[in-house]
Amino acid sequence: MRRTAQTTLVTVDGESPTSGQAEGGYRASQGVRFAILGPVEVSINGRGATLDGSKQRTVLAALLLARGALVSDDRLSSLLWGWQPPNTINAQIYTYVSRLRKYLGSAIGIIRQRPGYYMRIGAAHFDYDEFERLARAGQEGLRTGQFGPAAERFRRALALWRGPALADVTEHLAGIELPHLTEARLAALEGRIEADLAMGQHHQLVPELTALVAEHPLREGPRAQLMTTLFRCNRQADALNVYLEGRKLLAEELGVDPGATLERAYQSILAGDADGPTARTERDQINTASTGVGDGWAGTRPEMLPPDLTDCAGRDGELRKVLHALRPDSSNRLETPAPVLITGMAGTGKTALAVRAAHLSREDFPDGQLYVDLDGMGPHPKNPFDVLGWFLRALGVPDAAVPRTLDERIQLYRSHLSRQRILVVLDDAASDQQVRPLLPTGARCGALVTSRAHMITVDGARVVTLHPLETTEALELLGQVIGPDRVERDLLSAARIVELCGGLPLAVRIAGVRLAAKPQWPLERLAARLAEDSRRLDELQRGDLNVRTSLQLSYERLDEAVRRMFRRVALLGVPDFPAWVAAEILGHTEQAAEALLEALVDARLLEIGGIDPRGRPRYQYQTLVRLFAREQAIREDSRDQRRAVVEAAIDAYRRRGGEAVKLLGLTPATRPPVETAMTWISSERAALFGLFQQASATGRHASARDLSVLLDGFAGINPAAGRPR
Repeated sequence: MRRTAQTTLVTVDGESPTSGQAEGGYRASQGVRFAILGPVEVSINGRGATLDGSKQRTVLAALLLARGALVSDDRLSSLLWGWQPPNTINAQIYTYVSRLRKYLGSAIGIIRQRPGYYMRIGAAHFDYDEFERLARAGQEGLRTGQFGPAAERFRRALALWRGPALADVTEHLAGIELPHLTEARLAALEGRIEADLAMGQHHQLVPELTALVAEHPLREGPRAQLMTTLFRCNRQADALNVYLEGRKLLAEELGVDPGATLERAYQSILAGDADGPTARTERDQINTASTGVGDGWAGTRPEMLPPDLTDCAGRDGELRKVLHALRPDSSNRLETPAPVLITGMAGTGKTALAVRAAHLSREDFPDGQLYVDLDGMGPHPKNPFDVLGWFLRALGVPDAAVPRTLDERIQLYRSHLSRQRILVVLDDAASDQQVRPLLPTGARCGALVTSRAHMITVDGARVVTLHPLETTEALELLGQVIGPDRVERDLLSAARIVELCGGLPLAVRIAGVRLAAKPQWPLERLAARLAEDSRRLDELQRGDLNVRTSLQLSYERLDEAVRRMFRRVALLGVPDFPAWVAAEILGHTEQAAEALLEALVDARLLEIGGIDPRGRPRYQYQTLVRLFAREQAIREDSRDQRRAVVEAAIDAYRRRGGEAVKLLGLTPATRPPVETAMTWISSERAALFGLFQQASATGRHASARDLSVLLDGFAGINPAAGRPR
C-alpha cells in the first residue's frame, strides 16, 4: 500500500492541530517500525516502545491491519471484549488510544473520526506490508521462471516472522485475523519450496516437507510437493504411500476426494514420469526463461479445464440451457454457438455448472478447451493482456512470437481460433471490459463466461441466471455429500438445515462436508447450531469453503454509499421493502435511493422480490446475505446509528400508515385516493407486521403500540390478514 507523508492541517473532534503538524500531529516517521508477525511490537529509532498488555496491543494491531481505514468503536469493542463489553467501553478505548499517542509521540497519527479511529503511519516500516511485497515478488519470479531470485524473496519474507503472528493480542482479534495471516505464510512457504524444487534441491527438502505435511495433514499443496520430492529421490513407494494417507484423511475428515493438485502428482508418479509432475512444468518454465521460446505446448491439444464437477444437483434445467446454447443445432456443425453467460450471487454454483457443461461438451469442441480463472472478485483481477499470452502459448505460439501489444495479441488469438473448434471458459469475470478481448470470434468456437456482475454488453450472449435452490433440490445436493440414506433418516432436520442455508449451494455443500466429517453427529445438532443467527456464518465455513469470505469479496468492491445502503437497510425486520423506505432512513431522494439499490442488485447482493401494484420494484435480501449485511453494520456503524435507522423506518411507516387511514375515511367521490391507500396497505402490510415484531422484541413499546393500532385498522380490508395479539 502506497503511503505519502501528510502535511494538510485538519480538524480532529473540533480541535485544529498546532502549526507545523500534520494529521493527528505526525511528521516524518522513517524511524518507526511496527511488527505483528510475532508479538506485537513498536520501535522508534531502534528503541522499543512500552505497550501495556494485550488490550493495548490489540488496539494497535487492529489499526495497523485496517491499513488506514476507519475502525469503529463497536469494532474495537468486539475485538477487545467480544460479546461482553464493560459499561465503560468508550472511556477505556479512549484511554488505550491516548496511551498509544503518548508512546508514539509525533511520529504517527491516530485520528479520531466518529464513530471510530484510523491510523496514518506515513513512511514507517510495517513488517506485514514488507512480507506481502516480498511474497508478491516471489510469486512473480515463479511465474517468469526466475527461480533463484524467487526463492530468495520468499526466504526474506518468511524471515520476518518471529513466531506465531499476533502472539499477545486478545483471542477475539486473533480469531479473526490469524487464519488469513497464517494462510499467507504457508502460501509463501510453499512458493519457496516450489522454487527450490525447480532448482533441483529435492534431497534437502525431504525433512522439511515431511514435518510440514505432519503439521498440516489436510493441506494438499505440501503433500503433492513431498510426493514429487520423494519420487525424485528414487523413493516411489514412499511417494505413493504419502498420497494414499492423504486420500484416506480427506475422506475421513472432510468426506471429499483428493483435489486436482494431489491427483496430478499421483498420476504422474504412476506413469513413471522421469522428473515428476512438478519438474516437468518447471523444466518448461526454465526453457522459456533461458531460450525465450515457450515450446512446452508445441503439438499439444489444450485441455485446461479443471476436474469435472459432477455434483450439480438441482441444476438440470440450467445445464440443459447451457448445453443447448453451445450446440444449438446438432445437424449443422458449422453454426456458431452462442456465448453463454452464467450469472448469480456468490455461492450459487456458477463455476461448478460451467465446468460440468464444458466437460459434457468436449466432443463438440475437438480442438481443445481453454480455461482461466479471471479472479474478478479478488483484489487483483487478471489482465486480458496476460491471459492472452497464456492462451497463445497454449495454442502453440512460441514465447518469442507472442506479440508485445494488446491489440496484436487479440488479432493473433482470433486468427488461431478461426481455424479451430475450441471452447473458451472465462471463470469469475469482473466486467465486459475484461472479457471482450478474450471472446473467440471463430465461427466454430464457443464461450462460457461466469460472473456475479451483469455484463449486458457481451454481444449475443445467452444469459443463464442461477438462484438459490428450492428445498427439494437443496436436499438432493445435501444427500450427494452425506448420502441420501442419512438425509432420509432425519428428513425434518435435513430440511431445516437447507432452509437455514437459504438454499445457497455453497452453504449446503459446507454443511454437508461438516456432517460427512462427523458421521456420529445427528443432523439435528448442526441444525440447532445453524439456528443461532449470531453464529450461523461462523458455522458455514470449512477449509477453503467460506460463505462469509465469498460475500465479503462482493461487498468490498462496492462504493461506500452503496455499502452503507447495503448494511443499514438490512437492519429492518421486513421481508421486502420499496425504494422509498431506503430513501427515508438514509436521507436520500427516492430516485437516488433506487439507484443505490439497483447497484446492489447488479452486484448480486440484493434481489427483486416482486413488483408492487404501482409497478415499482420491491427489494429483498437472501437469508445469509442479510446476516452478513447486519454483521457489517455492527462492525462499521455505531449503536446510535443503527438505532436511528430502525427508528426512522418505524416513523416513516407510522406517518404514511396514518395518512392511509385518513384516506380510507373519505367519501366515494374521492375514490382514487382511497384506492391509493388500499394499494399502499396491500403492499406494506407484511412490512408493518415485521416492524411491529421488531419493535416489540427490542423494547420499543410505544412504537409497537402505534404499529399495532395501524395493523388493527387495516385488518378489515383483507379478512385473511394476520393481526398481532
